[in-house]
Parts: sequence; structure tokens; C-alpha cells
Amino acid sequence: MITIDDFKKVELRTAKVLQVDPHPNADRLWVLQLEVGAERRQIVAGIRAHYTAEQLLGKTIVMVANLEPAMLRGVESQGMLLAVRDGEKVVTLTTDQPTNTGLQVS
Repeated sequence: MITIDDFKKVELRTAKVLQVDPHPNADRLWVLQLEVGAERRQIVAGIRAHYTAEQLLGKTIVMVANLEPAMLRGVESQGMLLAVRDGEKVVTLTTDQPTNTGLQVS
């Protein structure tokens, strides 16, 4: 169990997928360029087997925005896309209506 103060440390934000490219060193990863408010971020997501680039492009996703950047197979990831696994299916967490980007999830 975590406390509410622990949970408040995680910054979840809305982000729009602007560009989707295959990872140059991994067949299962996409490199996503995101709009997060006025900022542009890059994340690496392991959902290539579940989504085409066309399916991701333009989506408003939910991401962990304050995760420490990490190098994933030679490419920097500046956050984490949130998704759920339902059996063999992976589903990204998105907004059900159009929203601005950079909004904090509460």
C-alpha cells in the first residue's frame, strides 16, 4: 500500500501523439513524439505489436510526465505511456473526448 502523498508524486498528463517512428534498434518499440502542453517530448513505447503508427497518430494518451528519462536501446525516453493488458490485447489509456494536452490527471 502507498499513501496519498506517495501517489501525488506521480504526475499523469495528457499528451497528443504527433509522430510515430519505428525504434532503430528494437522491433517491438515505437518512438513517439508528443505534445505535452507547450512542451514536446519523446517516449519509447513497447506497443508496436499491438498498434500501427496510423492507429497511434493523433491520439490523446495519458503519460507519466515526471519519470526520470531513460535510455531504451539507445534512444532516450522522457516519460511513459500508460496502457493495460487484457489477455493478449494491450490498450492505451486515452481520453474519451478531445482535450488539451498537458492537463494533469486527477
